Parts: sequence; C-alpha cells; structure tokens
Amino acid sequence: MLRIAVPNKGSLSGPASEMLHEAGYRQRKESKELVTVDPDNEVEFFYLRPKDIAIYVSSGKLDIGITGEDLLIDSGARAEVILPLGFARSTFRFASRPGAVKDVADLAGRTIATSYEGIVARHLEERGVEASVVHLDGAVETAIELGVADAIADVVETGTSLRNAGLEVFGEPIMRSEACVIRAQGNDGDDPKVQQFLRRLQGVLVARTYVMMDYDCRAEHLEKAVALTPGLESPTVSPLHNEGWVAVRAMVPARDAQRIMDDLYELGARAILTTAIHACRL
Repeated sequence: MLRIAVPNKGSLSGPASEMLHEAGYRQRKESKELVTVDPDNEVEFFYLRPKDIAIYVSSGKLDIGITGEDLLIDSGARAEVILPLGFARSTFRFASRPGAVKDVADLAGRTIATSYEGIVARHLEERGVEASVVHLDGAVETAIELGVADAIADVVETGTSLRNAGLEVFGEPIMRSEACVIRAQGNDGDDPKVQQFLRRLQGVLVARTYVMMDYDCRAEHLEKAVALTPGLESPTVSPLHNEGWVAVRAMVPARDAQRIMDDLYELGARAILTTAIHACRL
C-alpha cells in the first residue's frame, strides 16, 4: 500500500486535500483524523505537520508527500521535488527599514530574523555573506523594532504587512515556492503506484488549467484557426458532411479562452459559450 504524507493544517492543507479528492482519492472527514485508508486505491494518507513531511519522506518511512518547496529546502532533508502542484505560491524577500540595507551584501556582520533559517542560511552562504540568523516562530515584522535583528526574511505577498511595520523589501527574491510532491533522494521513481498517483494529479492540473474548444471552419481557414488553437499536442481535425468544412477540437488555456474566441471571431466566427465547451463556427 502506498503511504503518502499530507499537510494536516495551514494554507497547504485544504488545497492539497481538495486536489486529492479531485484525483479520486478518499480524504479524511474530520480534521482530527491522523490517518485515512483508501482501500480502493491502495493508498494510506498520513496527515502531518507541513514542516515535518520532508523529514518523514526522506527517512523512507513514507513513500511520497505533499508539502511546500520552501519547507523542503528549509528542513535540509534529503528529498526532492517530483511534481509542482501550482498552489500555495509564495515569494521570500529580505526587508528592513527604508534605506537601512540596499543589497544582500550589506547584510554582512548583521542579524537577520526569520522563521526559515535553513533557506536564509543557504542563500547567504551561496553569496558568500556572513551574517547571524535568528529563528523566530510566527510574525517577524517586529524583530527590527525590538532590536532583535537588523533585517528580516519572510514570505511577501502584497507587502502590506511590511509597510504597516515601516519596512521595505530589498535585493532580489530569496526564492519562490509552491506546493509540490516530494520523494526521498535516490528513489528510482519506478513504483507503478507512485506513477499512477502522479498521473492522476497531472490530470487534475490539466483539467484546472485547460478547457475544451470545439469549432467548425472552412478548410481554407484551417491553418490560421489551428495556429490559434494548437492544443496540448495537436488538435483533432475531422471532415464534416458538408464538403469543404472540418470540425476542430483542441484544449486551450482557460485564462486565454475568451481571447482565443475573439481571435477566431475575427476569422468569421460566431461563437457560443456553454458550461464547459467553447463552440464556434467559422
């Protein structure tokens, strides 16, 4: 039975369980449940602290896990990303009082407060900067005001919290992160159950990202139309009963669907939008 670690709380928990449910896996009904068995799919899910998942997976106690790439790197565990999942995206930045620090090189000999000392220490080491890193759990914005640190390193989304604390970001981003599936380093990855699991999640990612577009067009317009709708690999083109006409079916990015329909309209399309399929006639 495949043993998989899933975040038990925080911003990773809900989206991870939702994706697993969409992929056809049974998920826990109560947040207090620590283990859920899905006998139909021969999978056992363990709900763990997100920060601990990389450690369990790297130890070999669990086969794979879902966690944040930032948490993986911060843990120092011997595990690797095998599939990015596209949610829980975040950016890590340095911040300090306006004008106090302009670049990461200016941090030499100073103190930095963060909840992710592993990430920060590695970033500084890669750039040859010697500085002290202080670990703080939770919000670190007040560390500078209280004299604990000269700068902080934290997740930055809109920057509102930093501005409210009288701070501003400086330098390049430390890293960008998102949720991902991980496995222990050195794992050959040939386990059929793991491959099935990854295929299912990839199917969910495609379903979330793309919509199916169907349209009919005259054969002489086909080349231009297909250029607008190349599909994931290539579109399906079928001849119609009416001579000189073809039917085209292609997957298109959901975020671009309306623009693509507009471009098809410029070729003479009259479009109809349904619940899940974009249909138009050239």
